[in-house]
Amino acid sequence: MKEPVLVIMAAGLGSRYGGLKQMDPISDKGEIILDFSLYDAILSGFKKVIFVIKKEMEEDFKKLIEGKSGKYIETAYAYQELDDLPKGFAVPSGRVKPWGTCHAVLACRNLIDGPFAVINADDYYGTGAFAVIYDYLSKAQDGESYDYSMVSYNLENTLTENGFVARGVCAETEDKYLAEIHERTKIMWKDGEIAYTEDDGKTFVTVPRGTPVSMNFWGFTESFMKELEKRFPKFLEKALTEDPLKAEFYLPMAVEELLEEGKARVRMLKTRDKWYGVTYHEDKEDVVNALQALKDKGIYPPKLWL
Repeated sequence: MKEPVLVIMAAGLGSRYGGLKQMDPISDKGEIILDFSLYDAILSGFKKVIFVIKKEMEEDFKKLIEGKSGKYIETAYAYQELDDLPKGFAVPSGRVKPWGTCHAVLACRNLIDGPFAVINADDYYGTGAFAVIYDYLSKAQDGESYDYSMVSYNLENTLTENGFVARGVCAETEDKYLAEIHERTKIMWKDGEIAYTEDDGKTFVTVPRGTPVSMNFWGFTESFMKELEKRFPKFLEKALTEDPLKAEFYLPMAVEELLEEGKARVRMLKTRDKWYGVTYHEDKEDVVNALQALKDKGIYPPKLWL
């Protein structure tokens, strides 16, 4: 079995944070959320990481890695560029938006020849999440169907106190495989319960605590890359006709297609970890406090990289 590789999608960091030099530290040692993910990944067994970035980010991004986490894990870089398209396709005039997370993963197609996990660079996933997916990928083998996986979180462990968020609410089969994902774009705490609205707050539907959600932490075998290479041109044919400036091809879309076709199964790997991200400006203080509390408990050392 080949060693699992970690893919970290970071091409959007510059635009979200106004440039990498302005990426906010999340600890008193100057660490950012990405440092915690890399620490957890290394501790769980990952030996190689591929960062998907934009070419113009490379110099600044490497300063975040070299001399820190880069001393403890093999690193490689893939570049998500707007004009990296299949033969016969061209970037439509006026398009500046990237082509989505499937396109980001495809940027790694010449660097991956085995199982791999995928995460976002600016989300905190927790130590248990990396452990369960590394263990699963170490044994994953395609058989009659592709053998994929996804870390699922209890919904209440992913919400902010500061407003609506979007979440992929999952349904699972009796044998703990993913059945489907329902995208709820406005879900929140409301009067001590969790609820979502689809009519701008006129009515709400409650969702039980413990409901599993996807936070874009996926595990794939090499077959997924080959499927993306086949499916991306089909996506482009439709996108360039219907929404040439904004359409994006997301990982859950590709996974759902494969589930519907009966070509893949996705094992739900549950974690009790809390997920943290900075959806709202007010979330930053909560994340800072939460990660410091984990250091205080001894889950992380006072300084991650020596």
